[in-house]
Amino acid sequence: MKVSAFRMGWIMVMFDLPVLTQEEKKTAARFRHDLLDDGYLMIQWSIYARPCISYEQMDTHIARVKSMTPEAGNVRLMFLTDQQWGKSVTVVGKNYRQGKRTVDPMMPKQVEFWD
Repeated sequence: MKVSAFRMGWIMVMFDLPVLTQEEKKTAARFRHDLLDDGYLMIQWSIYARPCISYEQMDTHIARVKSMTPEAGNVRLMFLTDQQWGKSVTVVGKNYRQGKRTVDPMMPKQVEFWD
């Protein structure tokens, strides 16, 4: 059974964390590493995304992000369907240093078997 393109999607985490002191920098780095450990891909320095197969799975990930958000953090989570994600456009300047950021992540093939 094919899962609806409007059920599968991406959960995007966008955040603003203070980084003025060494402790704040350490806390922000820990938060970013926690997101990576939970399967998120770095899209930009403070924007991460991961595939989700359902709204229910999104609720689970929201709870996880809430539990690891620093006390001084401002975090927004957004769900985009796979169709919406696929219509996004990434424009990268010729001198931009991509580093570990993901340019155009695609829904992993094995997601089709998860539901």
